[in-house]
Amino acid sequence: MGAGHDHGHTHGPPPTGTAAAAYKGRLRIALGITLAVMTVEIIGGLVSNSLALVADAAHMATDALGLAMALLAIHFANRPASKNATFGYARAEILAALANCLLLLGVGGFLLFEAVERFITPAETKSGTAIVFALIGLVANMISLSLLVKGQKDSLNVRGAFLEVVADTLGSVTVLISAGIIMATGWQAADPIASLLIGLMIVPRTWKLLRETLTVLLEAAPKGVDMAEVRAHIVELPGVEDVHDLHAWTITSGMPVLSAHVVVSQEALDSVGHEKMLHSLQNCLGDHFDVEHCTFQLEPSGHAEHEAKLCH
Repeated sequence: MGAGHDHGHTHGPPPTGTAAAAYKGRLRIALGITLAVMTVEIIGGLVSNSLALVADAAHMATDALGLAMALLAIHFANRPASKNATFGYARAEILAALANCLLLLGVGGFLLFEAVERFITPAETKSGTAIVFALIGLVANMISLSLLVKGQKDSLNVRGAFLEVVADTLGSVTVLISAGIIMATGWQAADPIASLLIGLMIVPRTWKLLRETLTVLLEAAPKGVDMAEVRAHIVELPGVEDVHDLHAWTITSGMPVLSAHVVVSQEALDSVGHEKMLHSLQNCLGDHFDVEHCTFQLEPSGHAEHEAKLCH
């Protein structure tokens, strides 16, 4: 944790890179699998006349785009900080997660529309062929899920890619079920119903990811950091009279930061000095809160009244 004497420190991504960087190789493998399965499912959907299979292939296409964006975001996010980009380009991963959300919502809407169209204009589905291609898609998706399941807990960017693959997996399962129903009963409506279900399954998970992404972009307090508790811990330190301009936000997944103006009594500054007071603040927050980087400005009593309005 860093700290500053009457000024702020700016850091780029940590030396080991952003949280998503560790999963770059796995994302590449998942992208290759997704492109291969997408091609297979498009062929299978056209051959079997299965809307559900074509719909799943269309979703795979957006997944491939989403995975590619996630990889591109990791590349930019782990570039070093520059004179103007003082935090580096770590936010690129959050923007990629947002783009993934929009893609998923678009796919969900498209599938719902196409399902209604198929209800209006029914078409015969070759269930046996659809089952074969859906099984291929399911196995491939399960491999991709195993590659990304750990990373989705650490990074919103990876979670966006993971949710794309989850939706694909659900799509493959739904296609298998609908094709099985058609094979057993001849009920062709099972195919558009499957498409409808795929569309509906995409929305809730996407909405949750969208909310988390917007929370980061709106610079709300990091998840799990109670600002009232942070304030209480700072004020409880010996010599601290008050704290103002207390802010905490997230640059990207795994990179929360905090800044604060801490009012310290002159007696405390004279007796322990700035350096020891800063160490006390560091230890106080470091022991209780998971914050990547802190910046403290130590002020004597009454200093806040002389600060420019833009500093508040």
